[in-house]
Amino acid sequence: MNLNEKKYSQYALVREMLETSDVIRKFDPAASERFVQPIRSKKGLFLTGEGSSRIFPAKRTLTASLQEGVPVPIFTEGATQALEYKFDDLAVFGASNSGKTKEVVRLFKHLKESGHTAFFGLTANSGTPLQDLALDTHVLGCGKEDAVAATKSVIEQGLFYDSLYRHLTGKKMPGLDELADKVEEAMTLRVDSSLVEKMKNAGMIYFAGRNTGVAEELTLKTNEITRKKSDYLEGTYAAHGIEEVMNPDEVVIVVDPFESEEEKFQEVLVKGVGMTVVAISHRQTSFPTILIPDGGAYKDYVELAAGWNVLVEIGIALGINLDKPERARKVGNEYTGD
Repeated sequence: MNLNEKKYSQYALVREMLETSDVIRKFDPAASERFVQPIRSKKGLFLTGEGSSRIFPAKRTLTASLQEGVPVPIFTEGATQALEYKFDDLAVFGASNSGKTKEVVRLFKHLKESGHTAFFGLTANSGTPLQDLALDTHVLGCGKEDAVAATKSVIEQGLFYDSLYRHLTGKKMPGLDELADKVEEAMTLRVDSSLVEKMKNAGMIYFAGRNTGVAEELTLKTNEITRKKSDYLEGTYAAHGIEEVMNPDEVVIVVDPFESEEEKFQEVLVKGVGMTVVAISHRQTSFPTILIPDGGAYKDYVELAAGWNVLVEIGIALGINLDKPERARKVGNEYTGD
């Protein structure tokens, strides 16, 4: 996708996606520094929210913590289920772009009423119910999003949690300019038209891969952007029984495939079901591969951007108004003061 062609530039969604590289360049890792001491007063960190405000930002951070040896225990769950948890020993961060997400506001009311001493907000808007309730709130700098599907805000939320985790563990956050370049490259690379055609005609688009939030977030974006049914098959779940109900006209997009499991996916999905498997990866895989730059420690951001690119191409091919889903709303479940 690019802004030099009207078929792309007419949509706020595309314009906002392509603003992401500047959001990355302008991000200041010091934005999260003031939250470090209050969080250190607890034994761990709980990241909550709904939809895009939680899936990628929280799960990417949790995965990074596990890969590095969990110096700071991190947990995540939706805000309604979180009402059933005890948070005495955990600091809580609640993300809501609107600042009006009912589930998050309800949880924060509960935390305030119970006298909790470390609960904080992450939002794109000032003067909201979330900000009124939280002990402190960081407001994103990415600016307003007009499209229903959240994009640049998701990346900035991820960067904020990334910087917070690094402050907690004494690490720096170098290389953001290079990341911005790679994200832009991933969003503007050409997607093979034959692959787009298969995905356009697919009865179902599945995403598979690590539980970093990337594949799951792209599953949600598939619903919002292409209006197609989609499902997230965590890890290697795609080879563990679901093939019984898959059809040859369906597509699996594998994000950064486990190299050791490619043969099994070929056997079960390509040969067994007869379906198309496509990979998004920085290396050539045994599947048709959308090759992207190697993002290193930031690879998840680059993978997400490449996935957006694919979904825009599918939506354009289908002739869909990318900015206006029929039923999806910018605020999924809005707090109205009850």
